[in-house]
Amino acid sequence: MSLQLFIRYILVLVLSISCSAQEESQRLPEESQPVNNNFAKGADVGWLSQMEATGYIFYDTDGTPKDCLQLLKDRGINTIRLRVFVNPSDDKLTGHCSKEETVAMAVRAQNLGMRIMIDFHYSDSWADPGKQYKPAAWVDHSFEELKQDVYDHTFDVLSALKNAGVTPEWVQVGNEIPGGMLWPDGSTDNFGQLAQLLNKGYDATKAIDNNIKVIVHIDQGNNNPRFRWFFDLATANYVKYDVIGLSYYPYWLQTHYTQNIADLEYNLKDMVSRYGKEVMVVEVGEDYRQEQTTFDMLKAVIKAVKSVPDNKGLGVVYWEPEGAKSWSGYQLNAWQDNGKPSPALDAFKN
Repeated sequence: MSLQLFIRYILVLVLSISCSAQEESQRLPEESQPVNNNFAKGADVGWLSQMEATGYIFYDTDGTPKDCLQLLKDRGINTIRLRVFVNPSDDKLTGHCSKEETVAMAVRAQNLGMRIMIDFHYSDSWADPGKQYKPAAWVDHSFEELKQDVYDHTFDVLSALKNAGVTPEWVQVGNEIPGGMLWPDGSTDNFGQLAQLLNKGYDATKAIDNNIKVIVHIDQGNNNPRFRWFFDLATANYVKYDVIGLSYYPYWLQTHYTQNIADLEYNLKDMVSRYGKEVMVVEVGEDYRQEQTTFDMLKAVIKAVKSVPDNKGLGVVYWEPEGAKSWSGYQLNAWQDNGKPSPALDAFKN
């Protein structure tokens, strides 16, 4: 071989090795970090119809009035969560969210390409860890009647949605129920009865569409002992569900999110490995005045949920981002005083 041919051979070999290394470097991140294109980036907007009815106007960053749902979609939101009360009042903050209003908003959201989650409170107003009051119409019912009430109400609302062309992707049976629901009958002090009520909600949901995923939801998503206690009891009492839903509010825990975000991630992964279920942060929020902190917290929560193995971390939902303080008095919204969305919501982009 001549010197000239030898040099040409060496150059070709080096170029080939370089190209192979470049292709490998481009391929490895994609293979080692699979993308979850089905990740739910959500907003609970139960106040929206009342805000619009009272004349509240939503603005884009350039000052142009714009539909709130479109503003949310522009920021990466692809999922809308809607609560349902049984026989609500007309109070703008604690009422509404009737079957009819829920159907109307679900249709509107779906028409924008949004995915839908329905959150049954099984009450005439807010149900949460501090209050789980029966609807007035159910107060004097026996436990057997209560079970039928849960089934009928769930089936009725989901049937109305289906008839309007909406089949939700997720349904919550109960809202933040570490103490149970429909007190005192469905208290966790009598978990066997709570299990029967939850299973009635599950059965009604699956009767509408077996593909709907049923969520059981408790608060303090960073509190692993709390979750193990509750879901161990749920397992022992044969509760039927598909997804473990978590709330995560560092503000209410009176901490900075950096103090317990690792605990949230640990709990998410532990729920999946311990119970074989999927997980989802169905409520999250932070002080609307702390835009950078809220942005950073959301990015961290999304990262934590996405880190759950096998894409079993389904998504993150902000609770009432559009609920401006001037209208609602709620501190953990994600809207500016000028009617424009908070830059914190940009955390949902990409």
